[in-house]
Amino acid sequence: MEFENILIEKENSLAIITINRPTKLNALNKATIEELHQALKQIEKDRETRVIIITGSGDKAFVAGADIKEFSSFNTSEGSQLAAKGQELLFDYIQNYNKPIIAAVNGFALGGGLELAMASHFRIASTNAKMGLPEVTLGLIPGYGGTQRLPQLIGKGRAMELIMTAEMITADKALTYGLVNHVVEQDELLAFTKNIANRIAFNSASAISRAIKSINANFKEGINGYHEEIKNFGECFETEDFTEGTTAFLEKRKPNFKGSN
Repeated sequence: MEFENILIEKENSLAIITINRPTKLNALNKATIEELHQALKQIEKDRETRVIIITGSGDKAFVAGADIKEFSSFNTSEGSQLAAKGQELLFDYIQNYNKPIIAAVNGFALGGGLELAMASHFRIASTNAKMGLPEVTLGLIPGYGGTQRLPQLIGKGRAMELIMTAEMITADKALTYGLVNHVVEQDELLAFTKNIANRIAFNSASAISRAIKSINANFKEGINGYHEEIKNFGECFETEDFTEGTTAFLEKRKPNFKGSN
């Protein structure tokens, strides 16, 4: 499938997806959300790809928000449908994706852009990154999971303040808040992120997939995360990766995992 708004680069066991709308500061529109969904769906079936990095083109923005022109005339029903479809196609899909997804935040990550980064499994930011949820300045609230994921990541009080003031925070403050894992110079961002991604790719894909499920379970209403962990832990014992990992340990060599989920 050919894409108009994103670029995909494969590098050994990594896939780098670049949102490529530089004249719009990589703003998310419906077409881009659909393309990201389709790209991730394709990569999910690729056994060779073990880790995905999402970033933005250029040096100004990761994703500087949603494309406001698309919904400026929407009514209640249309607005609700926009949020529901976006969450299903992309944001919830990323959060529950069975391969690790890292957001390399290279500049502005505002509104839907920050929501995209927060849906990813973790975030690495460049020193010039600025993050915020400015929707209240438009008479809106975050609609792609921002009111739920931001409090989970930085705490309720800080999330309330950031959403209500529409403040943009620096990468260093985001690091202090726990919103990002690392902050590096922009020209080092991709190399630094790839280094972490390659360390992840060395490990068992089947175990990582189950770790993602178990960690996410703690944030889902009505699900006992401990019970989910027990179930996923037990399932590991019947995987090829468990056999390879334990055999390699006993033979005092590095494991050679095949990338199956």
